[in-house]
Amino acid sequence: MVHDPKHLRTIFQRATPPDLEVKYKPMFGGILAYIFDKPCGSLSDIGLAVRLPGAGRAELLAIPGAEPLRYAPHQPFSKTYVVVPDTMLDDPTALRGSIARSAAEVQVKGNA
Repeated sequence: MVHDPKHLRTIFQRATPPDLEVKYKPMFGGILAYIFDKPCGSLSDIGLAVRLPGAGRAELLAIPGAEPLRYAPHQPFSKTYVVVPDTMLDDPTALRGSIARSAAEVQVKGNA
């Protein structure tokens, strides 16, 4: 399924915890979402992907329909970004948890 990055931005905004400020920057036809001035989300025709290294990545990948981000078939899979299943796009509460976890990860890494 091809996604509209602008529509995914609306979904990301709706699901982001209210205490987090998100900045958006265009990126190669898509949009990157930044929290704490660190990239946390990729919004592209591939789908909505969140940056989740380690255990968070494994947990998200265990959900049916989630997959590692890969922009083109000849490119390698991302080691940190996971495309959320389409079912999460209609469930802001489920998506909010992944966004909050991603923000916590980048905040810790940014202050280290």
